[in-house]
Amino acid sequence: MKFRHELRYDAAPSEVFEMLADPAFRQAACEAQDVISADVQLDREGDGFSLVIDMLQRTDDLPGFARTFAGESTQAIQRETWAGRDGGELRIEAPGKPTSMRGTIRLEPAGAGTTEVVELEIKVKVPLIGGKLEKLMADKVTAGMDAEHRAGTAYLSGQSGT
Repeated sequence: MKFRHELRYDAAPSEVFEMLADPAFRQAACEAQDVISADVQLDREGDGFSLVIDMLQRTDDLPGFARTFAGESTQAIQRETWAGRDGGELRIEAPGKPTSMRGTIRLEPAGAGTTEVVELEIKVKVPLIGGKLEKLMADKVTAGMDAEHRAGTAYLSGQSGT
């Protein structure tokens, strides 16, 4: 399934990029998502960066049929590769699960602010319920991005303590 989500920040694209390239912000964003645990590895590379977040996520908010598939918790590995300051590639993997999410992240100027645009192709290769699981995964990604946005708004306004 095709997925697209936009987040608006009241900061210039360069400020949003620096926030996204800050490991302390990424850790705070994981905490805002209420994950069980998260290991954040971020390496600056030229004008961009590479990021790997290996997290253990809760599944108690999923319907029963999905929890049967996902388990009591599920591992997700988020990988971002930014060649430059305006965007990069995004992959989210769930080891051991027949799922894939891959796409792009872009930072677009929007007046005095920035719009972060995430577009993904979400695939779940499970007969009969694959489409329902894709929708649930899209909902989880949206909720995670919205939690990250709340952390980002606080970070950009100086409330993060970082």
